[in-house]
Amino acid sequence: MTRLDPVDSVEIHILVDNVTDSLSSVPSFAETEFAGLGRRRHGHWVLSGSCLCCAAHGLSCLITARRGDETKTLLFDTGPEDRVFEQNVSRLGADLGAVEAIVLSHGHWDHGGAMLKALQIIRDRNGGKRVPYYAHPDMFRTRAMKRPDGQMLIMEDVPGVEALSLHGADVVITAEAQTLFGGMAYVSGEIARVTPFERGLPGQHRRMADGQGWELDELIMDERFVALNVKGKGLIVFTACSHAGVINVLKQAKASFLDVPLYAVAGGLHLSGTNERIIPETVAALREFGLTVIAAGHCTGWRAVTALANEFGDKVLVPLAVGKRFSF
Repeated sequence: MTRLDPVDSVEIHILVDNVTDSLSSVPSFAETEFAGLGRRRHGHWVLSGSCLCCAAHGLSCLITARRGDETKTLLFDTGPEDRVFEQNVSRLGADLGAVEAIVLSHGHWDHGGAMLKALQIIRDRNGGKRVPYYAHPDMFRTRAMKRPDGQMLIMEDVPGVEALSLHGADVVITAEAQTLFGGMAYVSGEIARVTPFERGLPGQHRRMADGQGWELDELIMDERFVALNVKGKGLIVFTACSHAGVINVLKQAKASFLDVPLYAVAGGLHLSGTNERIIPETVAALREFGLTVIAAGHCTGWRAVTALANEFGDKVLVPLAVGKRFSF
């Protein structure tokens, strides 16, 4: 069992998500993009397209933890590409200069496509200091989806170690779990696959180590989750895409911190596309964790969001949207 020290509070700012939604009502611990703009721009301001964020297929979360006088900020993924990331950071007024570590959840372009731009912005604002960057060794393999005709639809690689280093990252490559910020945050190791119905991403392949062929890579073992322990509440688990399966993620989080209750899960649950078939099993299995908040977005899909809303109601389900801010 790993030790994860409790923090006084956690703030999550969604920099990139598939959805934009500033009109739906939100609970007291959440703030919409519109509300944030109004709060940040005190007094008179004009709502227009030039101040709004852009939704895109991907995910990026700015996570800020506070403990006493200590404040630590982690960037978890960057979304798919530079323009969306840079525009949203600017329009949200997100303080990337405070980022002291970056975690890439797994080696897919929709989570790591803007990493070099993120490093540039962070170092422009932090005085040029280098930034720890946590990665799994298998994240840098070329990946592809196999089409029905046997052809490979190749995915863009995430930035490699050399490019990251040149842009100011101190790359830490390991498959083992780690704690960050003196025990204030946790990055998991490889996630054990124990459920019978969560089978990863059907059809995904990766280049073989010698670069000469393809091998099946449906389990995506390089995916990790991030967790923080909020005093008086419990674990907040950031799942990224849940290629491992959100149930496998939560089972491992629970087993890793036996004395800390699960409080919230946030991120993509990957219940869209071919994984729509496991929505019923996933929703049923989520009941066992007694979550107070399910903040689902990115690759969850509208069918799964509907099923979650029907099962848990809007007291528990709080969908992600770009620009939304959560305070726990």
